[in-house]
This record gives sequence, C-alpha cells and structure tokens, in this order.
Amino acid sequence: MNGDTLEHTPVLLNEVIRTINPQSGKLYFDATFGWGGYTKKLLDSCACQVIAIDQDPKVKSRAKEFKREYGTRFNFIESKFSEICSVLKKLNTKKVDGFMFDIGVSSMQLDNPQRGFSFNKEGPLDMRMGNSELTAEEFINSVSEDELADIIYNYGDERKSRKIAKLIVEHRKINPIKTTLHLADIVLKANPKKNNHKKHPATKTFQAIRIYLNDEFNELFAGLTNAEQTLSEDGKICVVTFHSLEDKIVKNYFYKSSGKDYSSYKNLPVETNDSEASLIPGKKAIKPSKEEIETNIRARSAKLRYATRTSSLPNNFTLDDIGFREFC
Repeated sequence: MNGDTLEHTPVLLNEVIRTINPQSGKLYFDATFGWGGYTKKLLDSCACQVIAIDQDPKVKSRAKEFKREYGTRFNFIESKFSEICSVLKKLNTKKVDGFMFDIGVSSMQLDNPQRGFSFNKEGPLDMRMGNSELTAEEFINSVSEDELADIIYNYGDERKSRKIAKLIVEHRKINPIKTTLHLADIVLKANPKKNNHKKHPATKTFQAIRIYLNDEFNELFAGLTNAEQTLSEDGKICVVTFHSLEDKIVKNYFYKSSGKDYSSYKNLPVETNDSEASLIPGKKAIKPSKEEIETNIRARSAKLRYATRTSSLPNNFTLDDIGFREFC
C-alpha cells in the first residue's frame, strides 16, 4: 500500500455516531473527511445525507469512491473549516443536523514519510495539510530564533523551546535542515530522551510547527463558528481532539456559547439559561476505552466534546475572547 492510500482508523467512532444520533432524511457534515471513516458509518447507519470536506487534495480519490457508492446521499468539496458556510451556500444548503470534526493530523498523513509529519521516518520537511505555500523546511531555515522559540512554546507547550530554537539556528548555519530525521535529531540533542519519557522528545516541537504552518487554531475556531451558525436546533457539534490546546479551544468555545464566563469555571455547566445559550455543552469530555487504546495507540490522548444547538442566536465572540490572543 503506498503513502497516498494509507488508511486512517477513526478514533471514538462509535461514541461520535452515538452522540450525533443519525436519522433518515437528515443532513450531516463531516468537516475532516480523511479516509471517510465517520462518513461511512453515518451513511451505513440510516438513509441520511452527508456533506464532507477536507483541505488535503490526496483524499479526493477516496471521495470519488464514496460518490459512486452512495450517489446523491454524499457530496465532497475540497475545502477547510473557515469555508464551511461558503460550501453550504455553494450547495444551496442553509442548515445541517450535525457536525463532526476530527482535529489534527491523520494516520495516512503521519504514516506517509513524504508528507513530512513524522519524526520517526525519514522524509522531506513539508508538514502541509493542504496547498499552503510555506513548507516546514522553508520555515525552519528562515524564521528568527526568538519567533521560533515562541511558536514552539505557545503551540507545543514545550518548556525547552528556547534551547531547542537556539540549537536549530546553530545547526542551520552549518547546513540547511531539510529532512524530518535531521530536525528530530537536533531536538533530541536539545531535549535528551530519558527512560521515563512516554513520548518522543520531538513530539511537541513537530506538533507546534505543524499547527503554526497550517494555522490550525484559527481554523478550528472558524470551523466552530461556521458550524454553530448553520446548525439546526437540537443538532450537535462533535469534536475529537488530540492536543491539550485544541481541546481547550473547544471547551472554552462551548462554554462561552453557553452564556458563561469561560475563565471562571472548573467544570462545564450542568444547567444553562437557554435564553442566553446558543450551545449547551456536554457535561464532560468522552475518552477512548482501554480496549480502543490497546488496538490503536494514537487514541490515547483523544477527547470527544460535543454541544447541542438551541433556538437562540449565536453569541458572537473572538478567539481572543476565550483566552487565545497569542494565536490570532
């Protein structure tokens, strides 16, 4: 199987479908189509329709297979979160009965060395999810040391960001950094692996660069906003995250939309005034079972959060309003 056809195992698949509760005659939106795992489960569960998008052009061949199998029940458009409203307008659709988001890099992107996402496999430093112009190689070899350190810290929550950035700049003065293993080796020197490490020391640095290059935090916020604006009453937004900051954006967004002050909570609200709330969040995040983690190790950090749409108008706010000024 080549790099473009590596399959992706959807995390928390049954939990997402159970939360969405698909029904015949209704319309659902898969905002991260990938290899189509969530979409297929929805379409096979009842006589519903699915609109799917993905910014990765590599998945279009898979979408064509779905179109042949499901016909008018399925539509795919190459697009990203911030363009959800435009996609629905293009399809002459105003309301959707449920949204699904699977945030982050997919298995088929991570497992293909040519995409440049993995620190375990030799490949070019690319890391682009879609068709953005700047590659990780171009970024790593041109960004200033201070900016790089800030990005690694803010987007990766990496405490050794200053040391890592300093060493990267020192190495690129000798030879340009062109491959994933070259970058991973530099990070490892700045952040030596210890026996108690659960994750590779380069995990947070690679994650931070990928998130920054693909503008993932702003795109996630835009996706949530678009989904809330076009979601039918009683419909649900389901978001699976793998990164603590992504989860925080989702949690804070849902909390703010419930009419509460996100900065003063310990737990999500149990009771909410529907006259103020445009979304009512689930009480807590749903995590994978031990059995799922055993069969798919990448599920270990996953969290599913969801919220239900009310009849109230959306509470308009910005990413800054939920505590993420540094990412704007």
